[in-house]
Amino acid sequence: MGRVLLGLAVGCAVVGCGIAAVAVGRRARSRRAWGRAVAVLKELEEGCATPTSRLRQVVDAMAVEMHAGLASDGGSKLKMLLTFVDALPDGNETGTYYALDLGATTFRVLKVQLGGKRSMILRHQFEQHPIPADLMTGTSEDLFDFLAMTLRNFVERENDGFQQSDKRKELGLTFSFPVRQLSVSSGILIKWTKGFAIEDAVGKDVAQCLQEALTKSGLDMRVAALVNDTVGTLALGHYHDEDTVVAVIIGTGTNACYIERVDAIIKCQGLLTNSGGMVINMEWGNFWSSHLPRTPYDFALDDESLNRNDQGFEKMISGMYLGDIVRRVLLRIALESDVFGDSAQSLSKPFILRTPLMAAIHEDDSPNLKEVGRILEENLQMPNISLKARRLVVRVCDVITQRAARLAAAGIVGILKKIGRDGSGGVASGRAIGKVRRTVVAIEGGIYANYSTFREYLKEALVEILGEEIVRNVILRAYEDGSGIGAALLAASHSSEW
Repeated sequence: MGRVLLGLAVGCAVVGCGIAAVAVGRRARSRRAWGRAVAVLKELEEGCATPTSRLRQVVDAMAVEMHAGLASDGGSKLKMLLTFVDALPDGNETGTYYALDLGATTFRVLKVQLGGKRSMILRHQFEQHPIPADLMTGTSEDLFDFLAMTLRNFVERENDGFQQSDKRKELGLTFSFPVRQLSVSSGILIKWTKGFAIEDAVGKDVAQCLQEALTKSGLDMRVAALVNDTVGTLALGHYHDEDTVVAVIIGTGTNACYIERVDAIIKCQGLLTNSGGMVINMEWGNFWSSHLPRTPYDFALDDESLNRNDQGFEKMISGMYLGDIVRRVLLRIALESDVFGDSAQSLSKPFILRTPLMAAIHEDDSPNLKEVGRILEENLQMPNISLKARRLVVRVCDVITQRAARLAAAGIVGILKKIGRDGSGGVASGRAIGKVRRTVVAIEGGIYANYSTFREYLKEALVEILGEEIVRNVILRAYEDGSGIGAALLAASHSSEW
């Protein structure tokens, strides 16, 4: 009997040692897995670093590229397109005007009633519609016919509270793609962005395409202004505050425009005009510089995109791409460790993590990151992710968002430097060095409007670059639907009735 008990004791000891060994092995594997995950994160942080010194290099590069783009066609990645908008709304406009705002995934139709006396937008109404996916890759005729018929339906059911008129209606068209303007109301499409690929539209006058569709639909309406979304936002900002000289879009895509001194344009391009300034559409999404902190994830995203080697700046700061950069980082972590369990397959799907979801993950302030867990499970098929792993996901979102916001801030300061409003003074500003003029930057777009952490990082970077004294004179003012209302305002200021 004693021998049996001894044997049992020895056996239990052996089993216990085995269990302990398994547990130790699991802990060791877990430590190694977390070590690999942390190494990926550290590498990301280093690759995305944007110290103030680097941001100032981006500022200088932006200003240099702006000069080069103005000096010659093709002289820079920045298109620096003349808009022929040399008179912005001044608040004296009256009457009722329409606008059609074509964006990335949706478009809006608007009606605006103006009562004169600055800031007197008496009333405006709008409808928003999704853009059918097949029209984004179909023919130009199909797209513009669809837009015209939607506008006609809107006009027919409009609110009777608007004052009616028998005179021909004036329309502002916001077209958020690179266009080489021929006049304030006409322009040739250079290329598509934001997922559009309607080949037969490239090289056509988009205002004329719409005008033909409007006529076909039976609408007696004239395209009085063809503008980019940034130009529309600038028009609305200037309508409310004449110190508004820059406009930036930070949404699904990104772009910027500003008021350039005409003497600079004349010097570069021989343009003749009686105005003191003209709005320049930068198409800054295509900005590129060796000073931009590009990572292997950015290279991979670009290689797999439809517009490879284009829109480099946009791919680092806009809503269309931020979520997918985060996804790519998480996929690498999943492939090199098991901290996310068996999630590599679900993370392999491009754009499964949309930027609004990324923002919701980033801004979850609950103690156990419950919202993060829900989004990972419901949208990315990543169930039962530990709290420690959820915190890792949040940190990845933070790194990518911080880089994007700080680069956007550097881009804004680059514009201010070009026009002499960054506090350095000199010839560009026409003012004494050190004397800073009040400058308003109109901003529109879902990333800036809805992502509070992004806004905070952008403003912090402005302070770092400009300094607290100068930044007090730079006002960031957000606008909702500025691109659409601004197009109607420009239709009013360039109306045939004026």
